[in-house]
Parts: sequence; C-alpha cells; structure tokens
Amino acid sequence: MPPAHLASATPPSGPAPLYLVDASIYIFRAWHSLPDQFQDAQGWPTNAVHGFVRFLLELLERQRPRHIAIAFDEALDSCYRNRLYPAYKANRDPAPEELRRQFVHCKALCAALGLAVMAHHDYEADDLIGSALHAHRGNFRGIIVSADKDLSQLLLEHDEQWDFARNVRWDMHGVKGRLGVHAHQVADFLALCGDAVDNIPGVTGVGSKSAAVLLAHFGSLDALYERLDEVPFLRLRGAAQMAVRLREQHDHALLWRALTTIALDAPLEGTTHGLPRAAADGGMLAGLCDALRFGPLTRRRLFVAAGLADAAALPSNPASSEFA
Repeated sequence: MPPAHLASATPPSGPAPLYLVDASIYIFRAWHSLPDQFQDAQGWPTNAVHGFVRFLLELLERQRPRHIAIAFDEALDSCYRNRLYPAYKANRDPAPEELRRQFVHCKALCAALGLAVMAHHDYEADDLIGSALHAHRGNFRGIIVSADKDLSQLLLEHDEQWDFARNVRWDMHGVKGRLGVHAHQVADFLALCGDAVDNIPGVTGVGSKSAAVLLAHFGSLDALYERLDEVPFLRLRGAAQMAVRLREQHDHALLWRALTTIALDAPLEGTTHGLPRAAADGGMLAGLCDALRFGPLTRRRLFVAAGLADAAALPSNPASSEFA
C-alpha cells in the first residue's frame, strides 16, 4: 500500500512510472546559482540544500510518485572509471567540504521523506539509475529526471527523460533529434567525439557531426572497426585521415566507450524492489528542518509532501531562514 497521501493518485495506463532522479545535477546547479546567504545551525552554507529541496518539492507535489529513487554520487571525485582512466573528470575541482556536507543533508532529507536513496562509493549516479531501470524492466516505465545527455542511452520503449528545469521531455525516438544518433548509439557516439564535461578526449579529429555520420553508416563502434576499410570512401571531409586515426586509436576508442557506457549491474544496496515510497520519519524530518533552519513555508510543504500534514503545524526554529 502506498502512503495515504498518495492513495488518491490516478493510476496511469500501461506500466507504472518509476521516477529515477539524478540528484547531483540539481545540487550542483543550486550550489553554483544560489547565494550563500543560507546557513545551517552551525553556520555552514545550505544554498545547495535549499535549491535541491525546492526542486524536490515541486517534483513531489506535481507528480505524486508512488515509485521513486534519488541517486547520489557518493564518491564526488573518484569511481571505478578513474581506475580505468585516471584523468576521468580530472578537469573538475575537488568538491569542497561546504558542498560535501550539503550532499549529506540532501540524502538525509530524502530518507526522512520516505524516498529510496541510491548511493555507492564506486559507482556514479548514472550507473545507479541505469541499474535500477534495468532491474525493473517489464514492470515499470522509467522516467529519468535529469538533463544529462549520457542518460539518454538508457531509454527504451515507454521510457522517458525529463529535463525538469526546462520542462522538456523526450523518449528514445527523440534522442536522434537532440544528439544526431539513436539512444542505443549514445555511448559509442561519446566515445568517438569525446565528452569535454567528463574529460574524455574521443578520437582525434572526430567531432559530433562526423561521429553521427559514422554511426549512421555503420550502426555501432564495433561494426565501424570491423569495416574500417570503408571509411576513406565515405562522403565525409578528411575521411582518409580519419580512417588512419581511428585505426591508430582503436584501443583508446574502446577505453572511451568503457567510460561512456552506463553500468547496469551496480549494487542497489538498501533498496526495496519496486522502489516504493515508504512511510516518512516525522521526527527526523523535524530535526532536519530545525538543523537546516528552514522557514515555516518550506517546513509545511515538506511535511505535507511526506503525508504528515498535521505535524507541519509544529513550531520551527525561530532562527530559521526561508527562500522564495
């Protein structure tokens, strides 16, 4: 049985929706965009927490999901990909302690709300989302809440990706219009042209347009290398030299694909099959509201979203802060 505050939600036709949320993208966005005027009871900044809670409340209030998991990057600076390629994401500054603390607060808030939390020291949020979606194929249709292009490789029939901030949604058929390749080609595409965000170089001289042309002709990176002798004859600028570089960088291309491919076998420790919303912990939620100095509006919305509307009337910390 879902929590009482979800009982009246209209069941969708077809497979039930499973919301898989990439928490990190919304936490980082708030960290960079909101002023650091918000502080917790110990004086540490909470701007990223405020922004994340704003996003999370809007999602819960609008969708009232029955099945949902929030994925976090437990290891902000390293994961198994760094063992494959030490320079992976080396272009990013290490996360400061002020931000690491806020990740902990965001995870605690999700747990207090009864939301499944997915985190692992060796896997990224993308891998946890991919593994959760893979584990629930057939019983649910995945709704991936993230703007991250990498996650589009997970989309199959009935799945959907949702850029919540821009309120833009697309399915597996919409990936072609966004990236120039089909959903199942995204990992190969990024291996060929690289991904500057993650510090993945790609094959020298292969840009996004060239990568799309190659995959349109060959279908996959493996087929491309099986028929590499055809590349010089393609109607592609610099095709002959491109074939030489592809041959020379074969091992690198396979390494880049290992980095761009989302894992489907990451451990989903501590989660329940179906990722149902559980009963909220009112005491934990109240303590977090006080510690994070949330104002009455945010406190009330959190308790209502948790199905604890009566507790929303409890007095909050008089030193609380509030955002619009």
